[in-house]
Amino acid sequence: MLALLEPASVVQRLMDFEAALARAQGRCGVIPLPAAQAIASLCRVELYDVPALIQASVPAGSLALPVVQKLAETVGLFDPVAAGYVHWGSTSQDMVDSAMALLLRRSLGLIEDDLLQLLGHLLDLAEAHPAVPVLARTLMQPAQVSSLRHRLLNWIQPLLRSAQALRETADAALQLQYGGAVGTLGMLGDQAEAVSAALAAELKLPQAAMPWHTQRDRMVRLGAELGILCGALGKLARDLAWLCQPEIAEMAERQPEPGSPATANASEPGRGFKRSASSVMPHKNNPVALLRALAAAERAPQRVAGLLASMPQELERGLGGWHAELAEMSGLLLHAHGATRALAQGAQGLRVFPGRMREQIEAQQELVFAEALTLCLIPVMGREPAHRLVEQLCHQVAPGGDGLLALAQSRCQEDVRLRGRIDAGTLAAHFNIVAAAAQADRRLDAVLVAARQHWAALSDHPHW
Repeated sequence: MLALLEPASVVQRLMDFEAALARAQGRCGVIPLPAAQAIASLCRVELYDVPALIQASVPAGSLALPVVQKLAETVGLFDPVAAGYVHWGSTSQDMVDSAMALLLRRSLGLIEDDLLQLLGHLLDLAEAHPAVPVLARTLMQPAQVSSLRHRLLNWIQPLLRSAQALRETADAALQLQYGGAVGTLGMLGDQAEAVSAALAAELKLPQAAMPWHTQRDRMVRLGAELGILCGALGKLARDLAWLCQPEIAEMAERQPEPGSPATANASEPGRGFKRSASSVMPHKNNPVALLRALAAAERAPQRVAGLLASMPQELERGLGGWHAELAEMSGLLLHAHGATRALAQGAQGLRVFPGRMREQIEAQQELVFAEALTLCLIPVMGREPAHRLVEQLCHQVAPGGDGLLALAQSRCQEDVRLRGRIDAGTLAAHFNIVAAAAQADRRLDAVLVAARQHWAALSDHPHW
């Protein structure tokens, strides 16, 4: 992504627009065909001093102006007549917005490649671990028994939705910008539509119904979808960081064996979350990939806010708004790809520990089945009495003492309201860890199948 957004790459996309514009106008007879050929042949970034163009863009207010000027000068060295047709009937924002659409198309392809790789790893884990009990936590506290597949699909679903939404939003946003000075293509007269259609075909960008110089809703909506993707990636990274803590240890980053290629080359991709020892604490191994993903994702919201703030642009051409949008969008692309790449590489080596997950549940002394116990007692006692009784029993559970099931069994023998009315086997069935995980998975069979099919459809039909 850095290479795609570096100055030379940006300048080349601007020149791609100029070359396509000349060819389109030449075919339509708006400019002489030899002039079009001369212009297009010199739209190659390696022929120009890119740092000088960047420096000249500061007083010009846009990179487009020095690029056009230098292109015209260069064309003039070989064909003075052709030089007069450079940038004919266009304007700087046509050039910049269309170039940005070309960059975004390639950028979104990079993001999607890594996103689909990440999703593939998560789907593989979900399929490989049926009915594995995990401790679900709400408000950072132990809650009830769920399943690993439930947790994995909870991570997978928003990422799939983002992959789909980015395609659909990009289809609407990445359109040709071509309106000339005030959006009317006035210089082209009755040739305006023909040139616009030819230019759109050259750049393989959809032709917009109208220029969108100061109507940025579709572009900002695309930026918002990138921000949403970053949020989903940040949630995944934070959850993984929490579960990979040694105190929890339900998951872990795969560690390379000493002397292995991954140890010798710590930058090698696809070896799991790369961990790094602390500079002063040799016992520590820090989850660097998760750090990278979180650092990238947490900077996305202000980028989206910047895009929204840049929307109110004046009349037919805004003052500073679309310039600000360019900077925010570029940063957002870097954040989205940085977070996606880090997690895609890390998830390949993610390990899960079902035994440890079971230990976390058992350590709760059956308190995670308090709601199930309440539901068991309600038909016998009524709702409020059952709730009060279970609450009392929960308060009696203490480390090293009886769990909730044993306390409930004793109470069923002692309490005249319950004695002989609740079968011991029925009571114990409400505390079945395996059954609870299986119930969570049973509801997800169709979800997992649909998720795999959606992922396969995205993977088998490249969009960019």
